[in-house]
Amino acid sequence: MNGTYKAVSAEEISKQNEYMSKLRIANDRYFLSAGYRRKVFSLTLGCQQNEADSERLMGMALKMGYERTENPEDASLIIVNTCAIREHAEKRALSLVGQYKHIKAKNPDLLIVVCGCMVVQEHRANEIKMRYPYVDIILGPSLMHRLPEHIWQRSGGGKRIFDSATDEYTVAEGLPVSRESSYRAWVSVMYGCNNFCSYCIVPYVRGRERSRRREDVVKEVRELIEKGYKDITLLGQNVNSYGKDSGFDYDFADLLAELDTIEGDYTLHFMTSHPKDATKKLVDVMAQSRHVAKHFHLPMQSGSDRVLKAMNRRYDFEKYIGILDYIREKIQGVTITSDIIVGFPGESEEDFEGTLNALRRARFDMIYSFQYSPRKGTPAAEMAEQIPQAVKSERFDRLLSLQNEISLESNKPFEGKTVRVLCDGPSKNNPDVYSGRTEGGKIVFFDGEEGDIGQFLNINIDRADTFALYGSIVR
Repeated sequence: MNGTYKAVSAEEISKQNEYMSKLRIANDRYFLSAGYRRKVFSLTLGCQQNEADSERLMGMALKMGYERTENPEDASLIIVNTCAIREHAEKRALSLVGQYKHIKAKNPDLLIVVCGCMVVQEHRANEIKMRYPYVDIILGPSLMHRLPEHIWQRSGGGKRIFDSATDEYTVAEGLPVSRESSYRAWVSVMYGCNNFCSYCIVPYVRGRERSRRREDVVKEVRELIEKGYKDITLLGQNVNSYGKDSGFDYDFADLLAELDTIEGDYTLHFMTSHPKDATKKLVDVMAQSRHVAKHFHLPMQSGSDRVLKAMNRRYDFEKYIGILDYIREKIQGVTITSDIIVGFPGESEEDFEGTLNALRRARFDMIYSFQYSPRKGTPAAEMAEQIPQAVKSERFDRLLSLQNEISLESNKPFEGKTVRVLCDGPSKNNPDVYSGRTEGGKIVFFDGEEGDIGQFLNINIDRADTFALYGSIVR
């Protein structure tokens, strides 16, 4: 493959497998002498890509002979996979890592690994080195395949390991995976980002775009379907750029079309799409598919052309709404969701009103909205006219109030209809009620039973609220 793609060599993966085997032997011996296994606790913060990364980290840990635990107090290995998308996420990660200090004091043999996007930033890496001396290993997101080697070195008495900064971003295939679910799965199709939106840290911490080989993606998805997985989400910072770095005449729409030919009872989702690269070809493939969900997540970020330009988004609202209109024309019953940033530097009241008007025109089913958070090292963090927090909060409340009205209006037509739902089991807030999601991601509550978990169910909707649908199973 050409471009920026570079795979981790087979020799490197083989070396890491050797370290996993050595650690497995050591942990097996510990089990025979102590009567119980060393345990691993994993905590994931941030996006779905982080969740997919954590499933590989856990896969390696289990192959090394650790046993999973939900209690960090019981762990011999703690892995914290961090996020850098907003300041709040970083502060939360550091706070949680700070809480592990007393666990380390009780158990000096405990290994603490902090990895992910946050540690690629030099100021955060230095902060962990200096203020968190009990952290043993920091590991950048493109270097996570080295976890076995670093655990072997550190557990053998080696120095603390700081392996986060790199100029070479790669794709590692062939690593073990321990999936959180037996019916929902994440599959990364590419890593990194080339867009450099002025507010976003991702290109600086995850590197340039690099697509996985189509045969590797197809093989992974096929194996998941054969194992009975019902919902598979294809991941990338901008899936619409898939294949551009490969030198092949094969894009994301082609990948979706090929995956759709695999037989089985399953649904394919994908995220995230960048509007500048969303093509009619992709929409046409979705419209003609058997398995691709009728759900399009298309981040708008702002309804003001002036703000979009300052964000370096490389489209205007007219182009954006044209894409939405084409999606709705071709895909009947489609659910459309979006991301909105409130309080971007220099955003005037007129700009914000433009975003509210855009919501009225776009009529998203749901939005994921955020107050702008400066990211050190990004152009937007240095811009003049940073918006006061009080103004951001007030605009955020107005945005949510409008969107809640629109969401309720979009949910009301479901009353009296039957929808297909993938059951997730008892609700977190009320274990007496079961929950699941439609292919468009709408939450549905209903009376279920244990055997329904992980199954597609037909639910007749009795009532629709702003954030959820309520109904009964059609048995």
